[in-house]
Amino acid sequence: MPDFRLAGLWTVLMTLEPPAAYVLRHPGAFALQILKGFRANQGLLLAGAVAYYALLSIVPLLILIAIALSHVVDQSILLDSLNRYIAWLAPGESSFIVNELTNFLNHREVMGWVLLGTMLFFSSLAFTVLENAMSVIFLHRVAIRRRHFMVSAILPYCYIFCLGLGFLLMTLVAGSFQALGDKNIEFLGGRWSLSGFSGALLYLLGLSGEIFVLTSVYLVMPVGQLSLRRALIGGVTAALLWEVTRHLLVWYFATLSQVGLVYGSLTTAIVVLLSLEIAATLLLLGAQVISEYERLGAVGPNAPAPPLRTG
Repeated sequence: MPDFRLAGLWTVLMTLEPPAAYVLRHPGAFALQILKGFRANQGLLLAGAVAYYALLSIVPLLILIAIALSHVVDQSILLDSLNRYIAWLAPGESSFIVNELTNFLNHREVMGWVLLGTMLFFSSLAFTVLENAMSVIFLHRVAIRRRHFMVSAILPYCYIFCLGLGFLLMTLVAGSFQALGDKNIEFLGGRWSLSGFSGALLYLLGLSGEIFVLTSVYLVMPVGQLSLRRALIGGVTAALLWEVTRHLLVWYFATLSQVGLVYGSLTTAIVVLLSLEIAATLLLLGAQVISEYERLGAVGPNAPAPPLRTG
């Protein structure tokens, strides 16, 4: 029986494309290759730049999305949904950010054209820096085909618009799941609440949305056409790594962290920046997974990672 299983596994490996077969046969070597490529591309330095500009962009971006969607969705439902999904990005600090959004929404009449233009500019900064970071990781694509500067200028705003539509859809679906949690099932004289089932559906909805957003980033940001399957590989990898890291961050800030004693009133900014730094690192690491997977098919598994060159 073991011989038949090994023969079947070998048959499956032979039907896969060469990069996928290599990854399944040598997962440790592939992981080491990813880390070497990430180090050669100065991945932590790139992640720091993305995190810094994301910190500048996140509040204007959330304000724009909240103002736009408040005309379609009830404000309390919208803020509750924002609180839930901001907690995925900045564990432990979502309530503070949502309170600031609430204050702005309650005084939205003060927003003029100058403030609107300023928010549009700052909300696009993170996407611009992320595109540049992706260009370093996918240098082999940039060397073959460059993106027109007008496309790079318009791309962040198109992506913000699509993010708003996606968030609207997730808010409506999440509202349906929450309403389901208030119901009960009566069967054979017993009554069971659907709150646990509703909570599981909400978690899966958030995880699916996270994978979808990450996959869309890998589809849109790198130069050239990236296949959906390869973008999904990076999206699933980054999402699963972030899920593990996010729960560790929640536990750390709840039990061991003394950041409040050190930074005082700057605690929120420091915690959000640290969360964004880790999230950006995993986002770029997912891009490195895709890049190394492409290099396996182009130059083979033993080719050294090209170092980052400047000047």
